[in-house]
Formats: sequence, structure tokens, C-alpha cells
Amino acid sequence: MTRIDAPTPTAARSDRLPLAGLLSLCTASFITIMTEALPAGILPAMSGDLGVTESAAGQTVTVYAIGSALAAVPLTAATIGWPRRRLLLLAIGGFAVANTVTAISDNYVLTMVARFIAGVVAGLLWALLAGYARRMVAPHQRGRAMAIAMAGTPIALSIGVPAGTFLAGLVGWRFAFGVMTLLTLVLVGWVLAAVPDFPGQRKEARLPLRRALAVPGVVAVLFVTLAFVLAHNVLYTFIAPFLEPLGLSGQVDVLLLVFGVLSLASIWITGALIDRHLRTLVIASCGLFAVSMLVLGLFAATPWLVFVSIGAWGLSFGGAATLLQTASAETAGAAGDVAQSLVVTCWNVGMAGGGIVGGLLLAGAGAASLSWGALVLAATALVVTAAARRHAFPSCGVRRDRESADTRD
Repeated sequence: MTRIDAPTPTAARSDRLPLAGLLSLCTASFITIMTEALPAGILPAMSGDLGVTESAAGQTVTVYAIGSALAAVPLTAATIGWPRRRLLLLAIGGFAVANTVTAISDNYVLTMVARFIAGVVAGLLWALLAGYARRMVAPHQRGRAMAIAMAGTPIALSIGVPAGTFLAGLVGWRFAFGVMTLLTLVLVGWVLAAVPDFPGQRKEARLPLRRALAVPGVVAVLFVTLAFVLAHNVLYTFIAPFLEPLGLSGQVDVLLLVFGVLSLASIWITGALIDRHLRTLVIASCGLFAVSMLVLGLFAATPWLVFVSIGAWGLSFGGAATLLQTASAETAGAAGDVAQSLVVTCWNVGMAGGGIVGGLLLAGAGAASLSWGALVLAATALVVTAAARRHAFPSCGVRRDRESADTRD
């Protein structure tokens, strides 16, 4: 039996992590999130230059998410036999093109097309990154490798986007996108120098989508992913209106900084423990998220508890992408790349759905209902995680048996 995520012989013999290669993948995830989220901080300037309303300019984020959600599964299936580094470079190059067009375009429609293309290559890149990181190391280091590769997400959200917004305020939003293009071009050379190439999956070893979904545990991982991200975005998207009636509207930036710093701490914790305690970490993440939402619902009038709760929320969220993609890869086995594309789709559906559900709650029941809605979803994710102990989120003993089987294969 041949596993698509089997490590190279070099990786299997060495306990040294290929940090240069993994950090290049981390930079790729950083660029992906920066490209997606940067418009949120510069909407007034973008809307003025493009001659549209801020609401219309905000759709540059929506169309990006739509591109990712639509493209992840079909593009992954269509390119699963391609050499992996060629595909990685193609996706990275797509960001260079899309961000360059965004930086120079004066036409709203052209900008939206560029943003959609950026979302398409993001869907492909996200589906590729997890499997790539896992193939670069020995089986017992896969979780740690993924934690490094995915660290670009919280770094972008907590540091990159605020820094990009500040830079855009100094020299213009177009320059900020231009810097993203330059970083992407540097990354191309970095990948060529530090990332090994791997073959694609042989035709006879490929599993169609329906068979990937039939692998025990895959659906449970996808459900938890969707519920968790949906819960997160219900509140995160509308954090400013949630805080306003609490008298904390002037401290949104400080609270988001607390969230970001604790998210970074979560990545470090995840990287240190994931290879031995995946199930425990997922349960702790969902549980801490649910508790933080409960405290926000019950004690939102107490400012220090709001700060503590949002910090706990950040701690629960920072490592979530790594945890869920690791669970997906280990559960799916030979269908790993297809399963990763499904995780990407669920993640983006959760992002878009969070805005819709949160908007309905805000308009209907008011800002206070946002934390309660997030609580219901987070608690549901926790229940499913706790129940799926055999395949989706197995105990350490079951995971060790799997790794032994991988080594024999």
C-alpha cells in the first residue's frame, strides 16, 4: 500500500525538522491570509479610489472566499497527479498576478476578477500545504511540521493585517498590495531553494470524492470544522457592534490585539503537543471556545471578564486550523489531499456563513445574541469531537497503531 503522505527516506531517518522549507510554507499561508484580509482594514481608501461604496468594496473579501470555496475541491482533484512543487509554485505565482492587478487596477470589475482569482489559488494552496508539510518529515513529526506551516495564519491576523493597514495609511493601499507581490516573488525563489519536490498521486491510487467522504471519520472532521469556523465568524465578524453596547467600542483594537497574541501562543502550544495529544487539544480548543462564549453571554457587563474571555477565545482559535487539518490528513490516509480540499471548502463556507448568521442575529435579536449563537455552535463541535473517538479524533493508542501501520507500509 502506498500512502500519499509517506515521508521521504531522508525525513524518515532524521529527527531534524527542515525548518527552511517549513518556514517557506508558513510564509505562503501568511500571504494567503494577508491577501484575503487586508481589504478589511483599508475599505475607505479602496472604495474612494475605485468609485464604489464601502459595502461594495467589502465584497472584495466575499468574492475571495467564494473563489476558495468553489475551487478547492475540483482543482485539487484535477491536479492531484501533478508534481507537488510545480503546483505549489503555480499557486504562489497566482497570488503575484492577482495582487499586482489589484494594486494597479482602477476598475472595480477588474479588481473583483483579480480577487476571485486570488481566492481560487488560495483554495488550491490551502489544500496543498498540509499534505506538503507532512511529507517533508517523519511520521512522529507531522503535527509539529503542520503547526509551523500553518503559523502564518495567526501571524497574519494578529500582526500582518494591522501592519499592512498602517502601511497603507502612510503610503497608500496600492503600495501595500505591491509589497505583497514582492514578498510573493521572494517566496518563489525560497521554495525553489528549500522545498523538495514530490510526485503527485498515481492514477490507480486516487480516491474519488465520494469514496473520500466514505472514509470513517472524514465527515465528522468536516462537520467540526464547519461548526467551529461558523461559530468563530458569527462573533468575530461583528465584534465591533458586539462591544459597542458594553461601552468598549473604543477598545476594539486592544481586544483584537489580546486575541491575536493569545492566538500566537496557541500555535506554540499546538506545535509542542499535537503529535502526542491531538484529541485532547481538539477537545480543549472546542471546550475553551464554548466556555469563553458562555462567559461573554453571562458576564459581558464586566469589562475584565470580557478581556479574559476574548483572550481565551484567541487561545482556542490559534491552533484550530492545524488541529483540524491534521485530523483530516490522518483520518483520510490516501485520500488526504481530497480531504484537505474539503476542509478548505468547509472553512470558507463557515467564514461566509458566519457573516450571514451573525448578521441575522444582530438584526433580529441584537448584539448580545452573537455570543449565544457562537456558544451553540461551539458546543455542538465539542460534542461531535468527544463522540468521534475512534476514527476522526482518536486516542493516542489508536494514533500510534496508525503510525506503526504507516511505517510498515
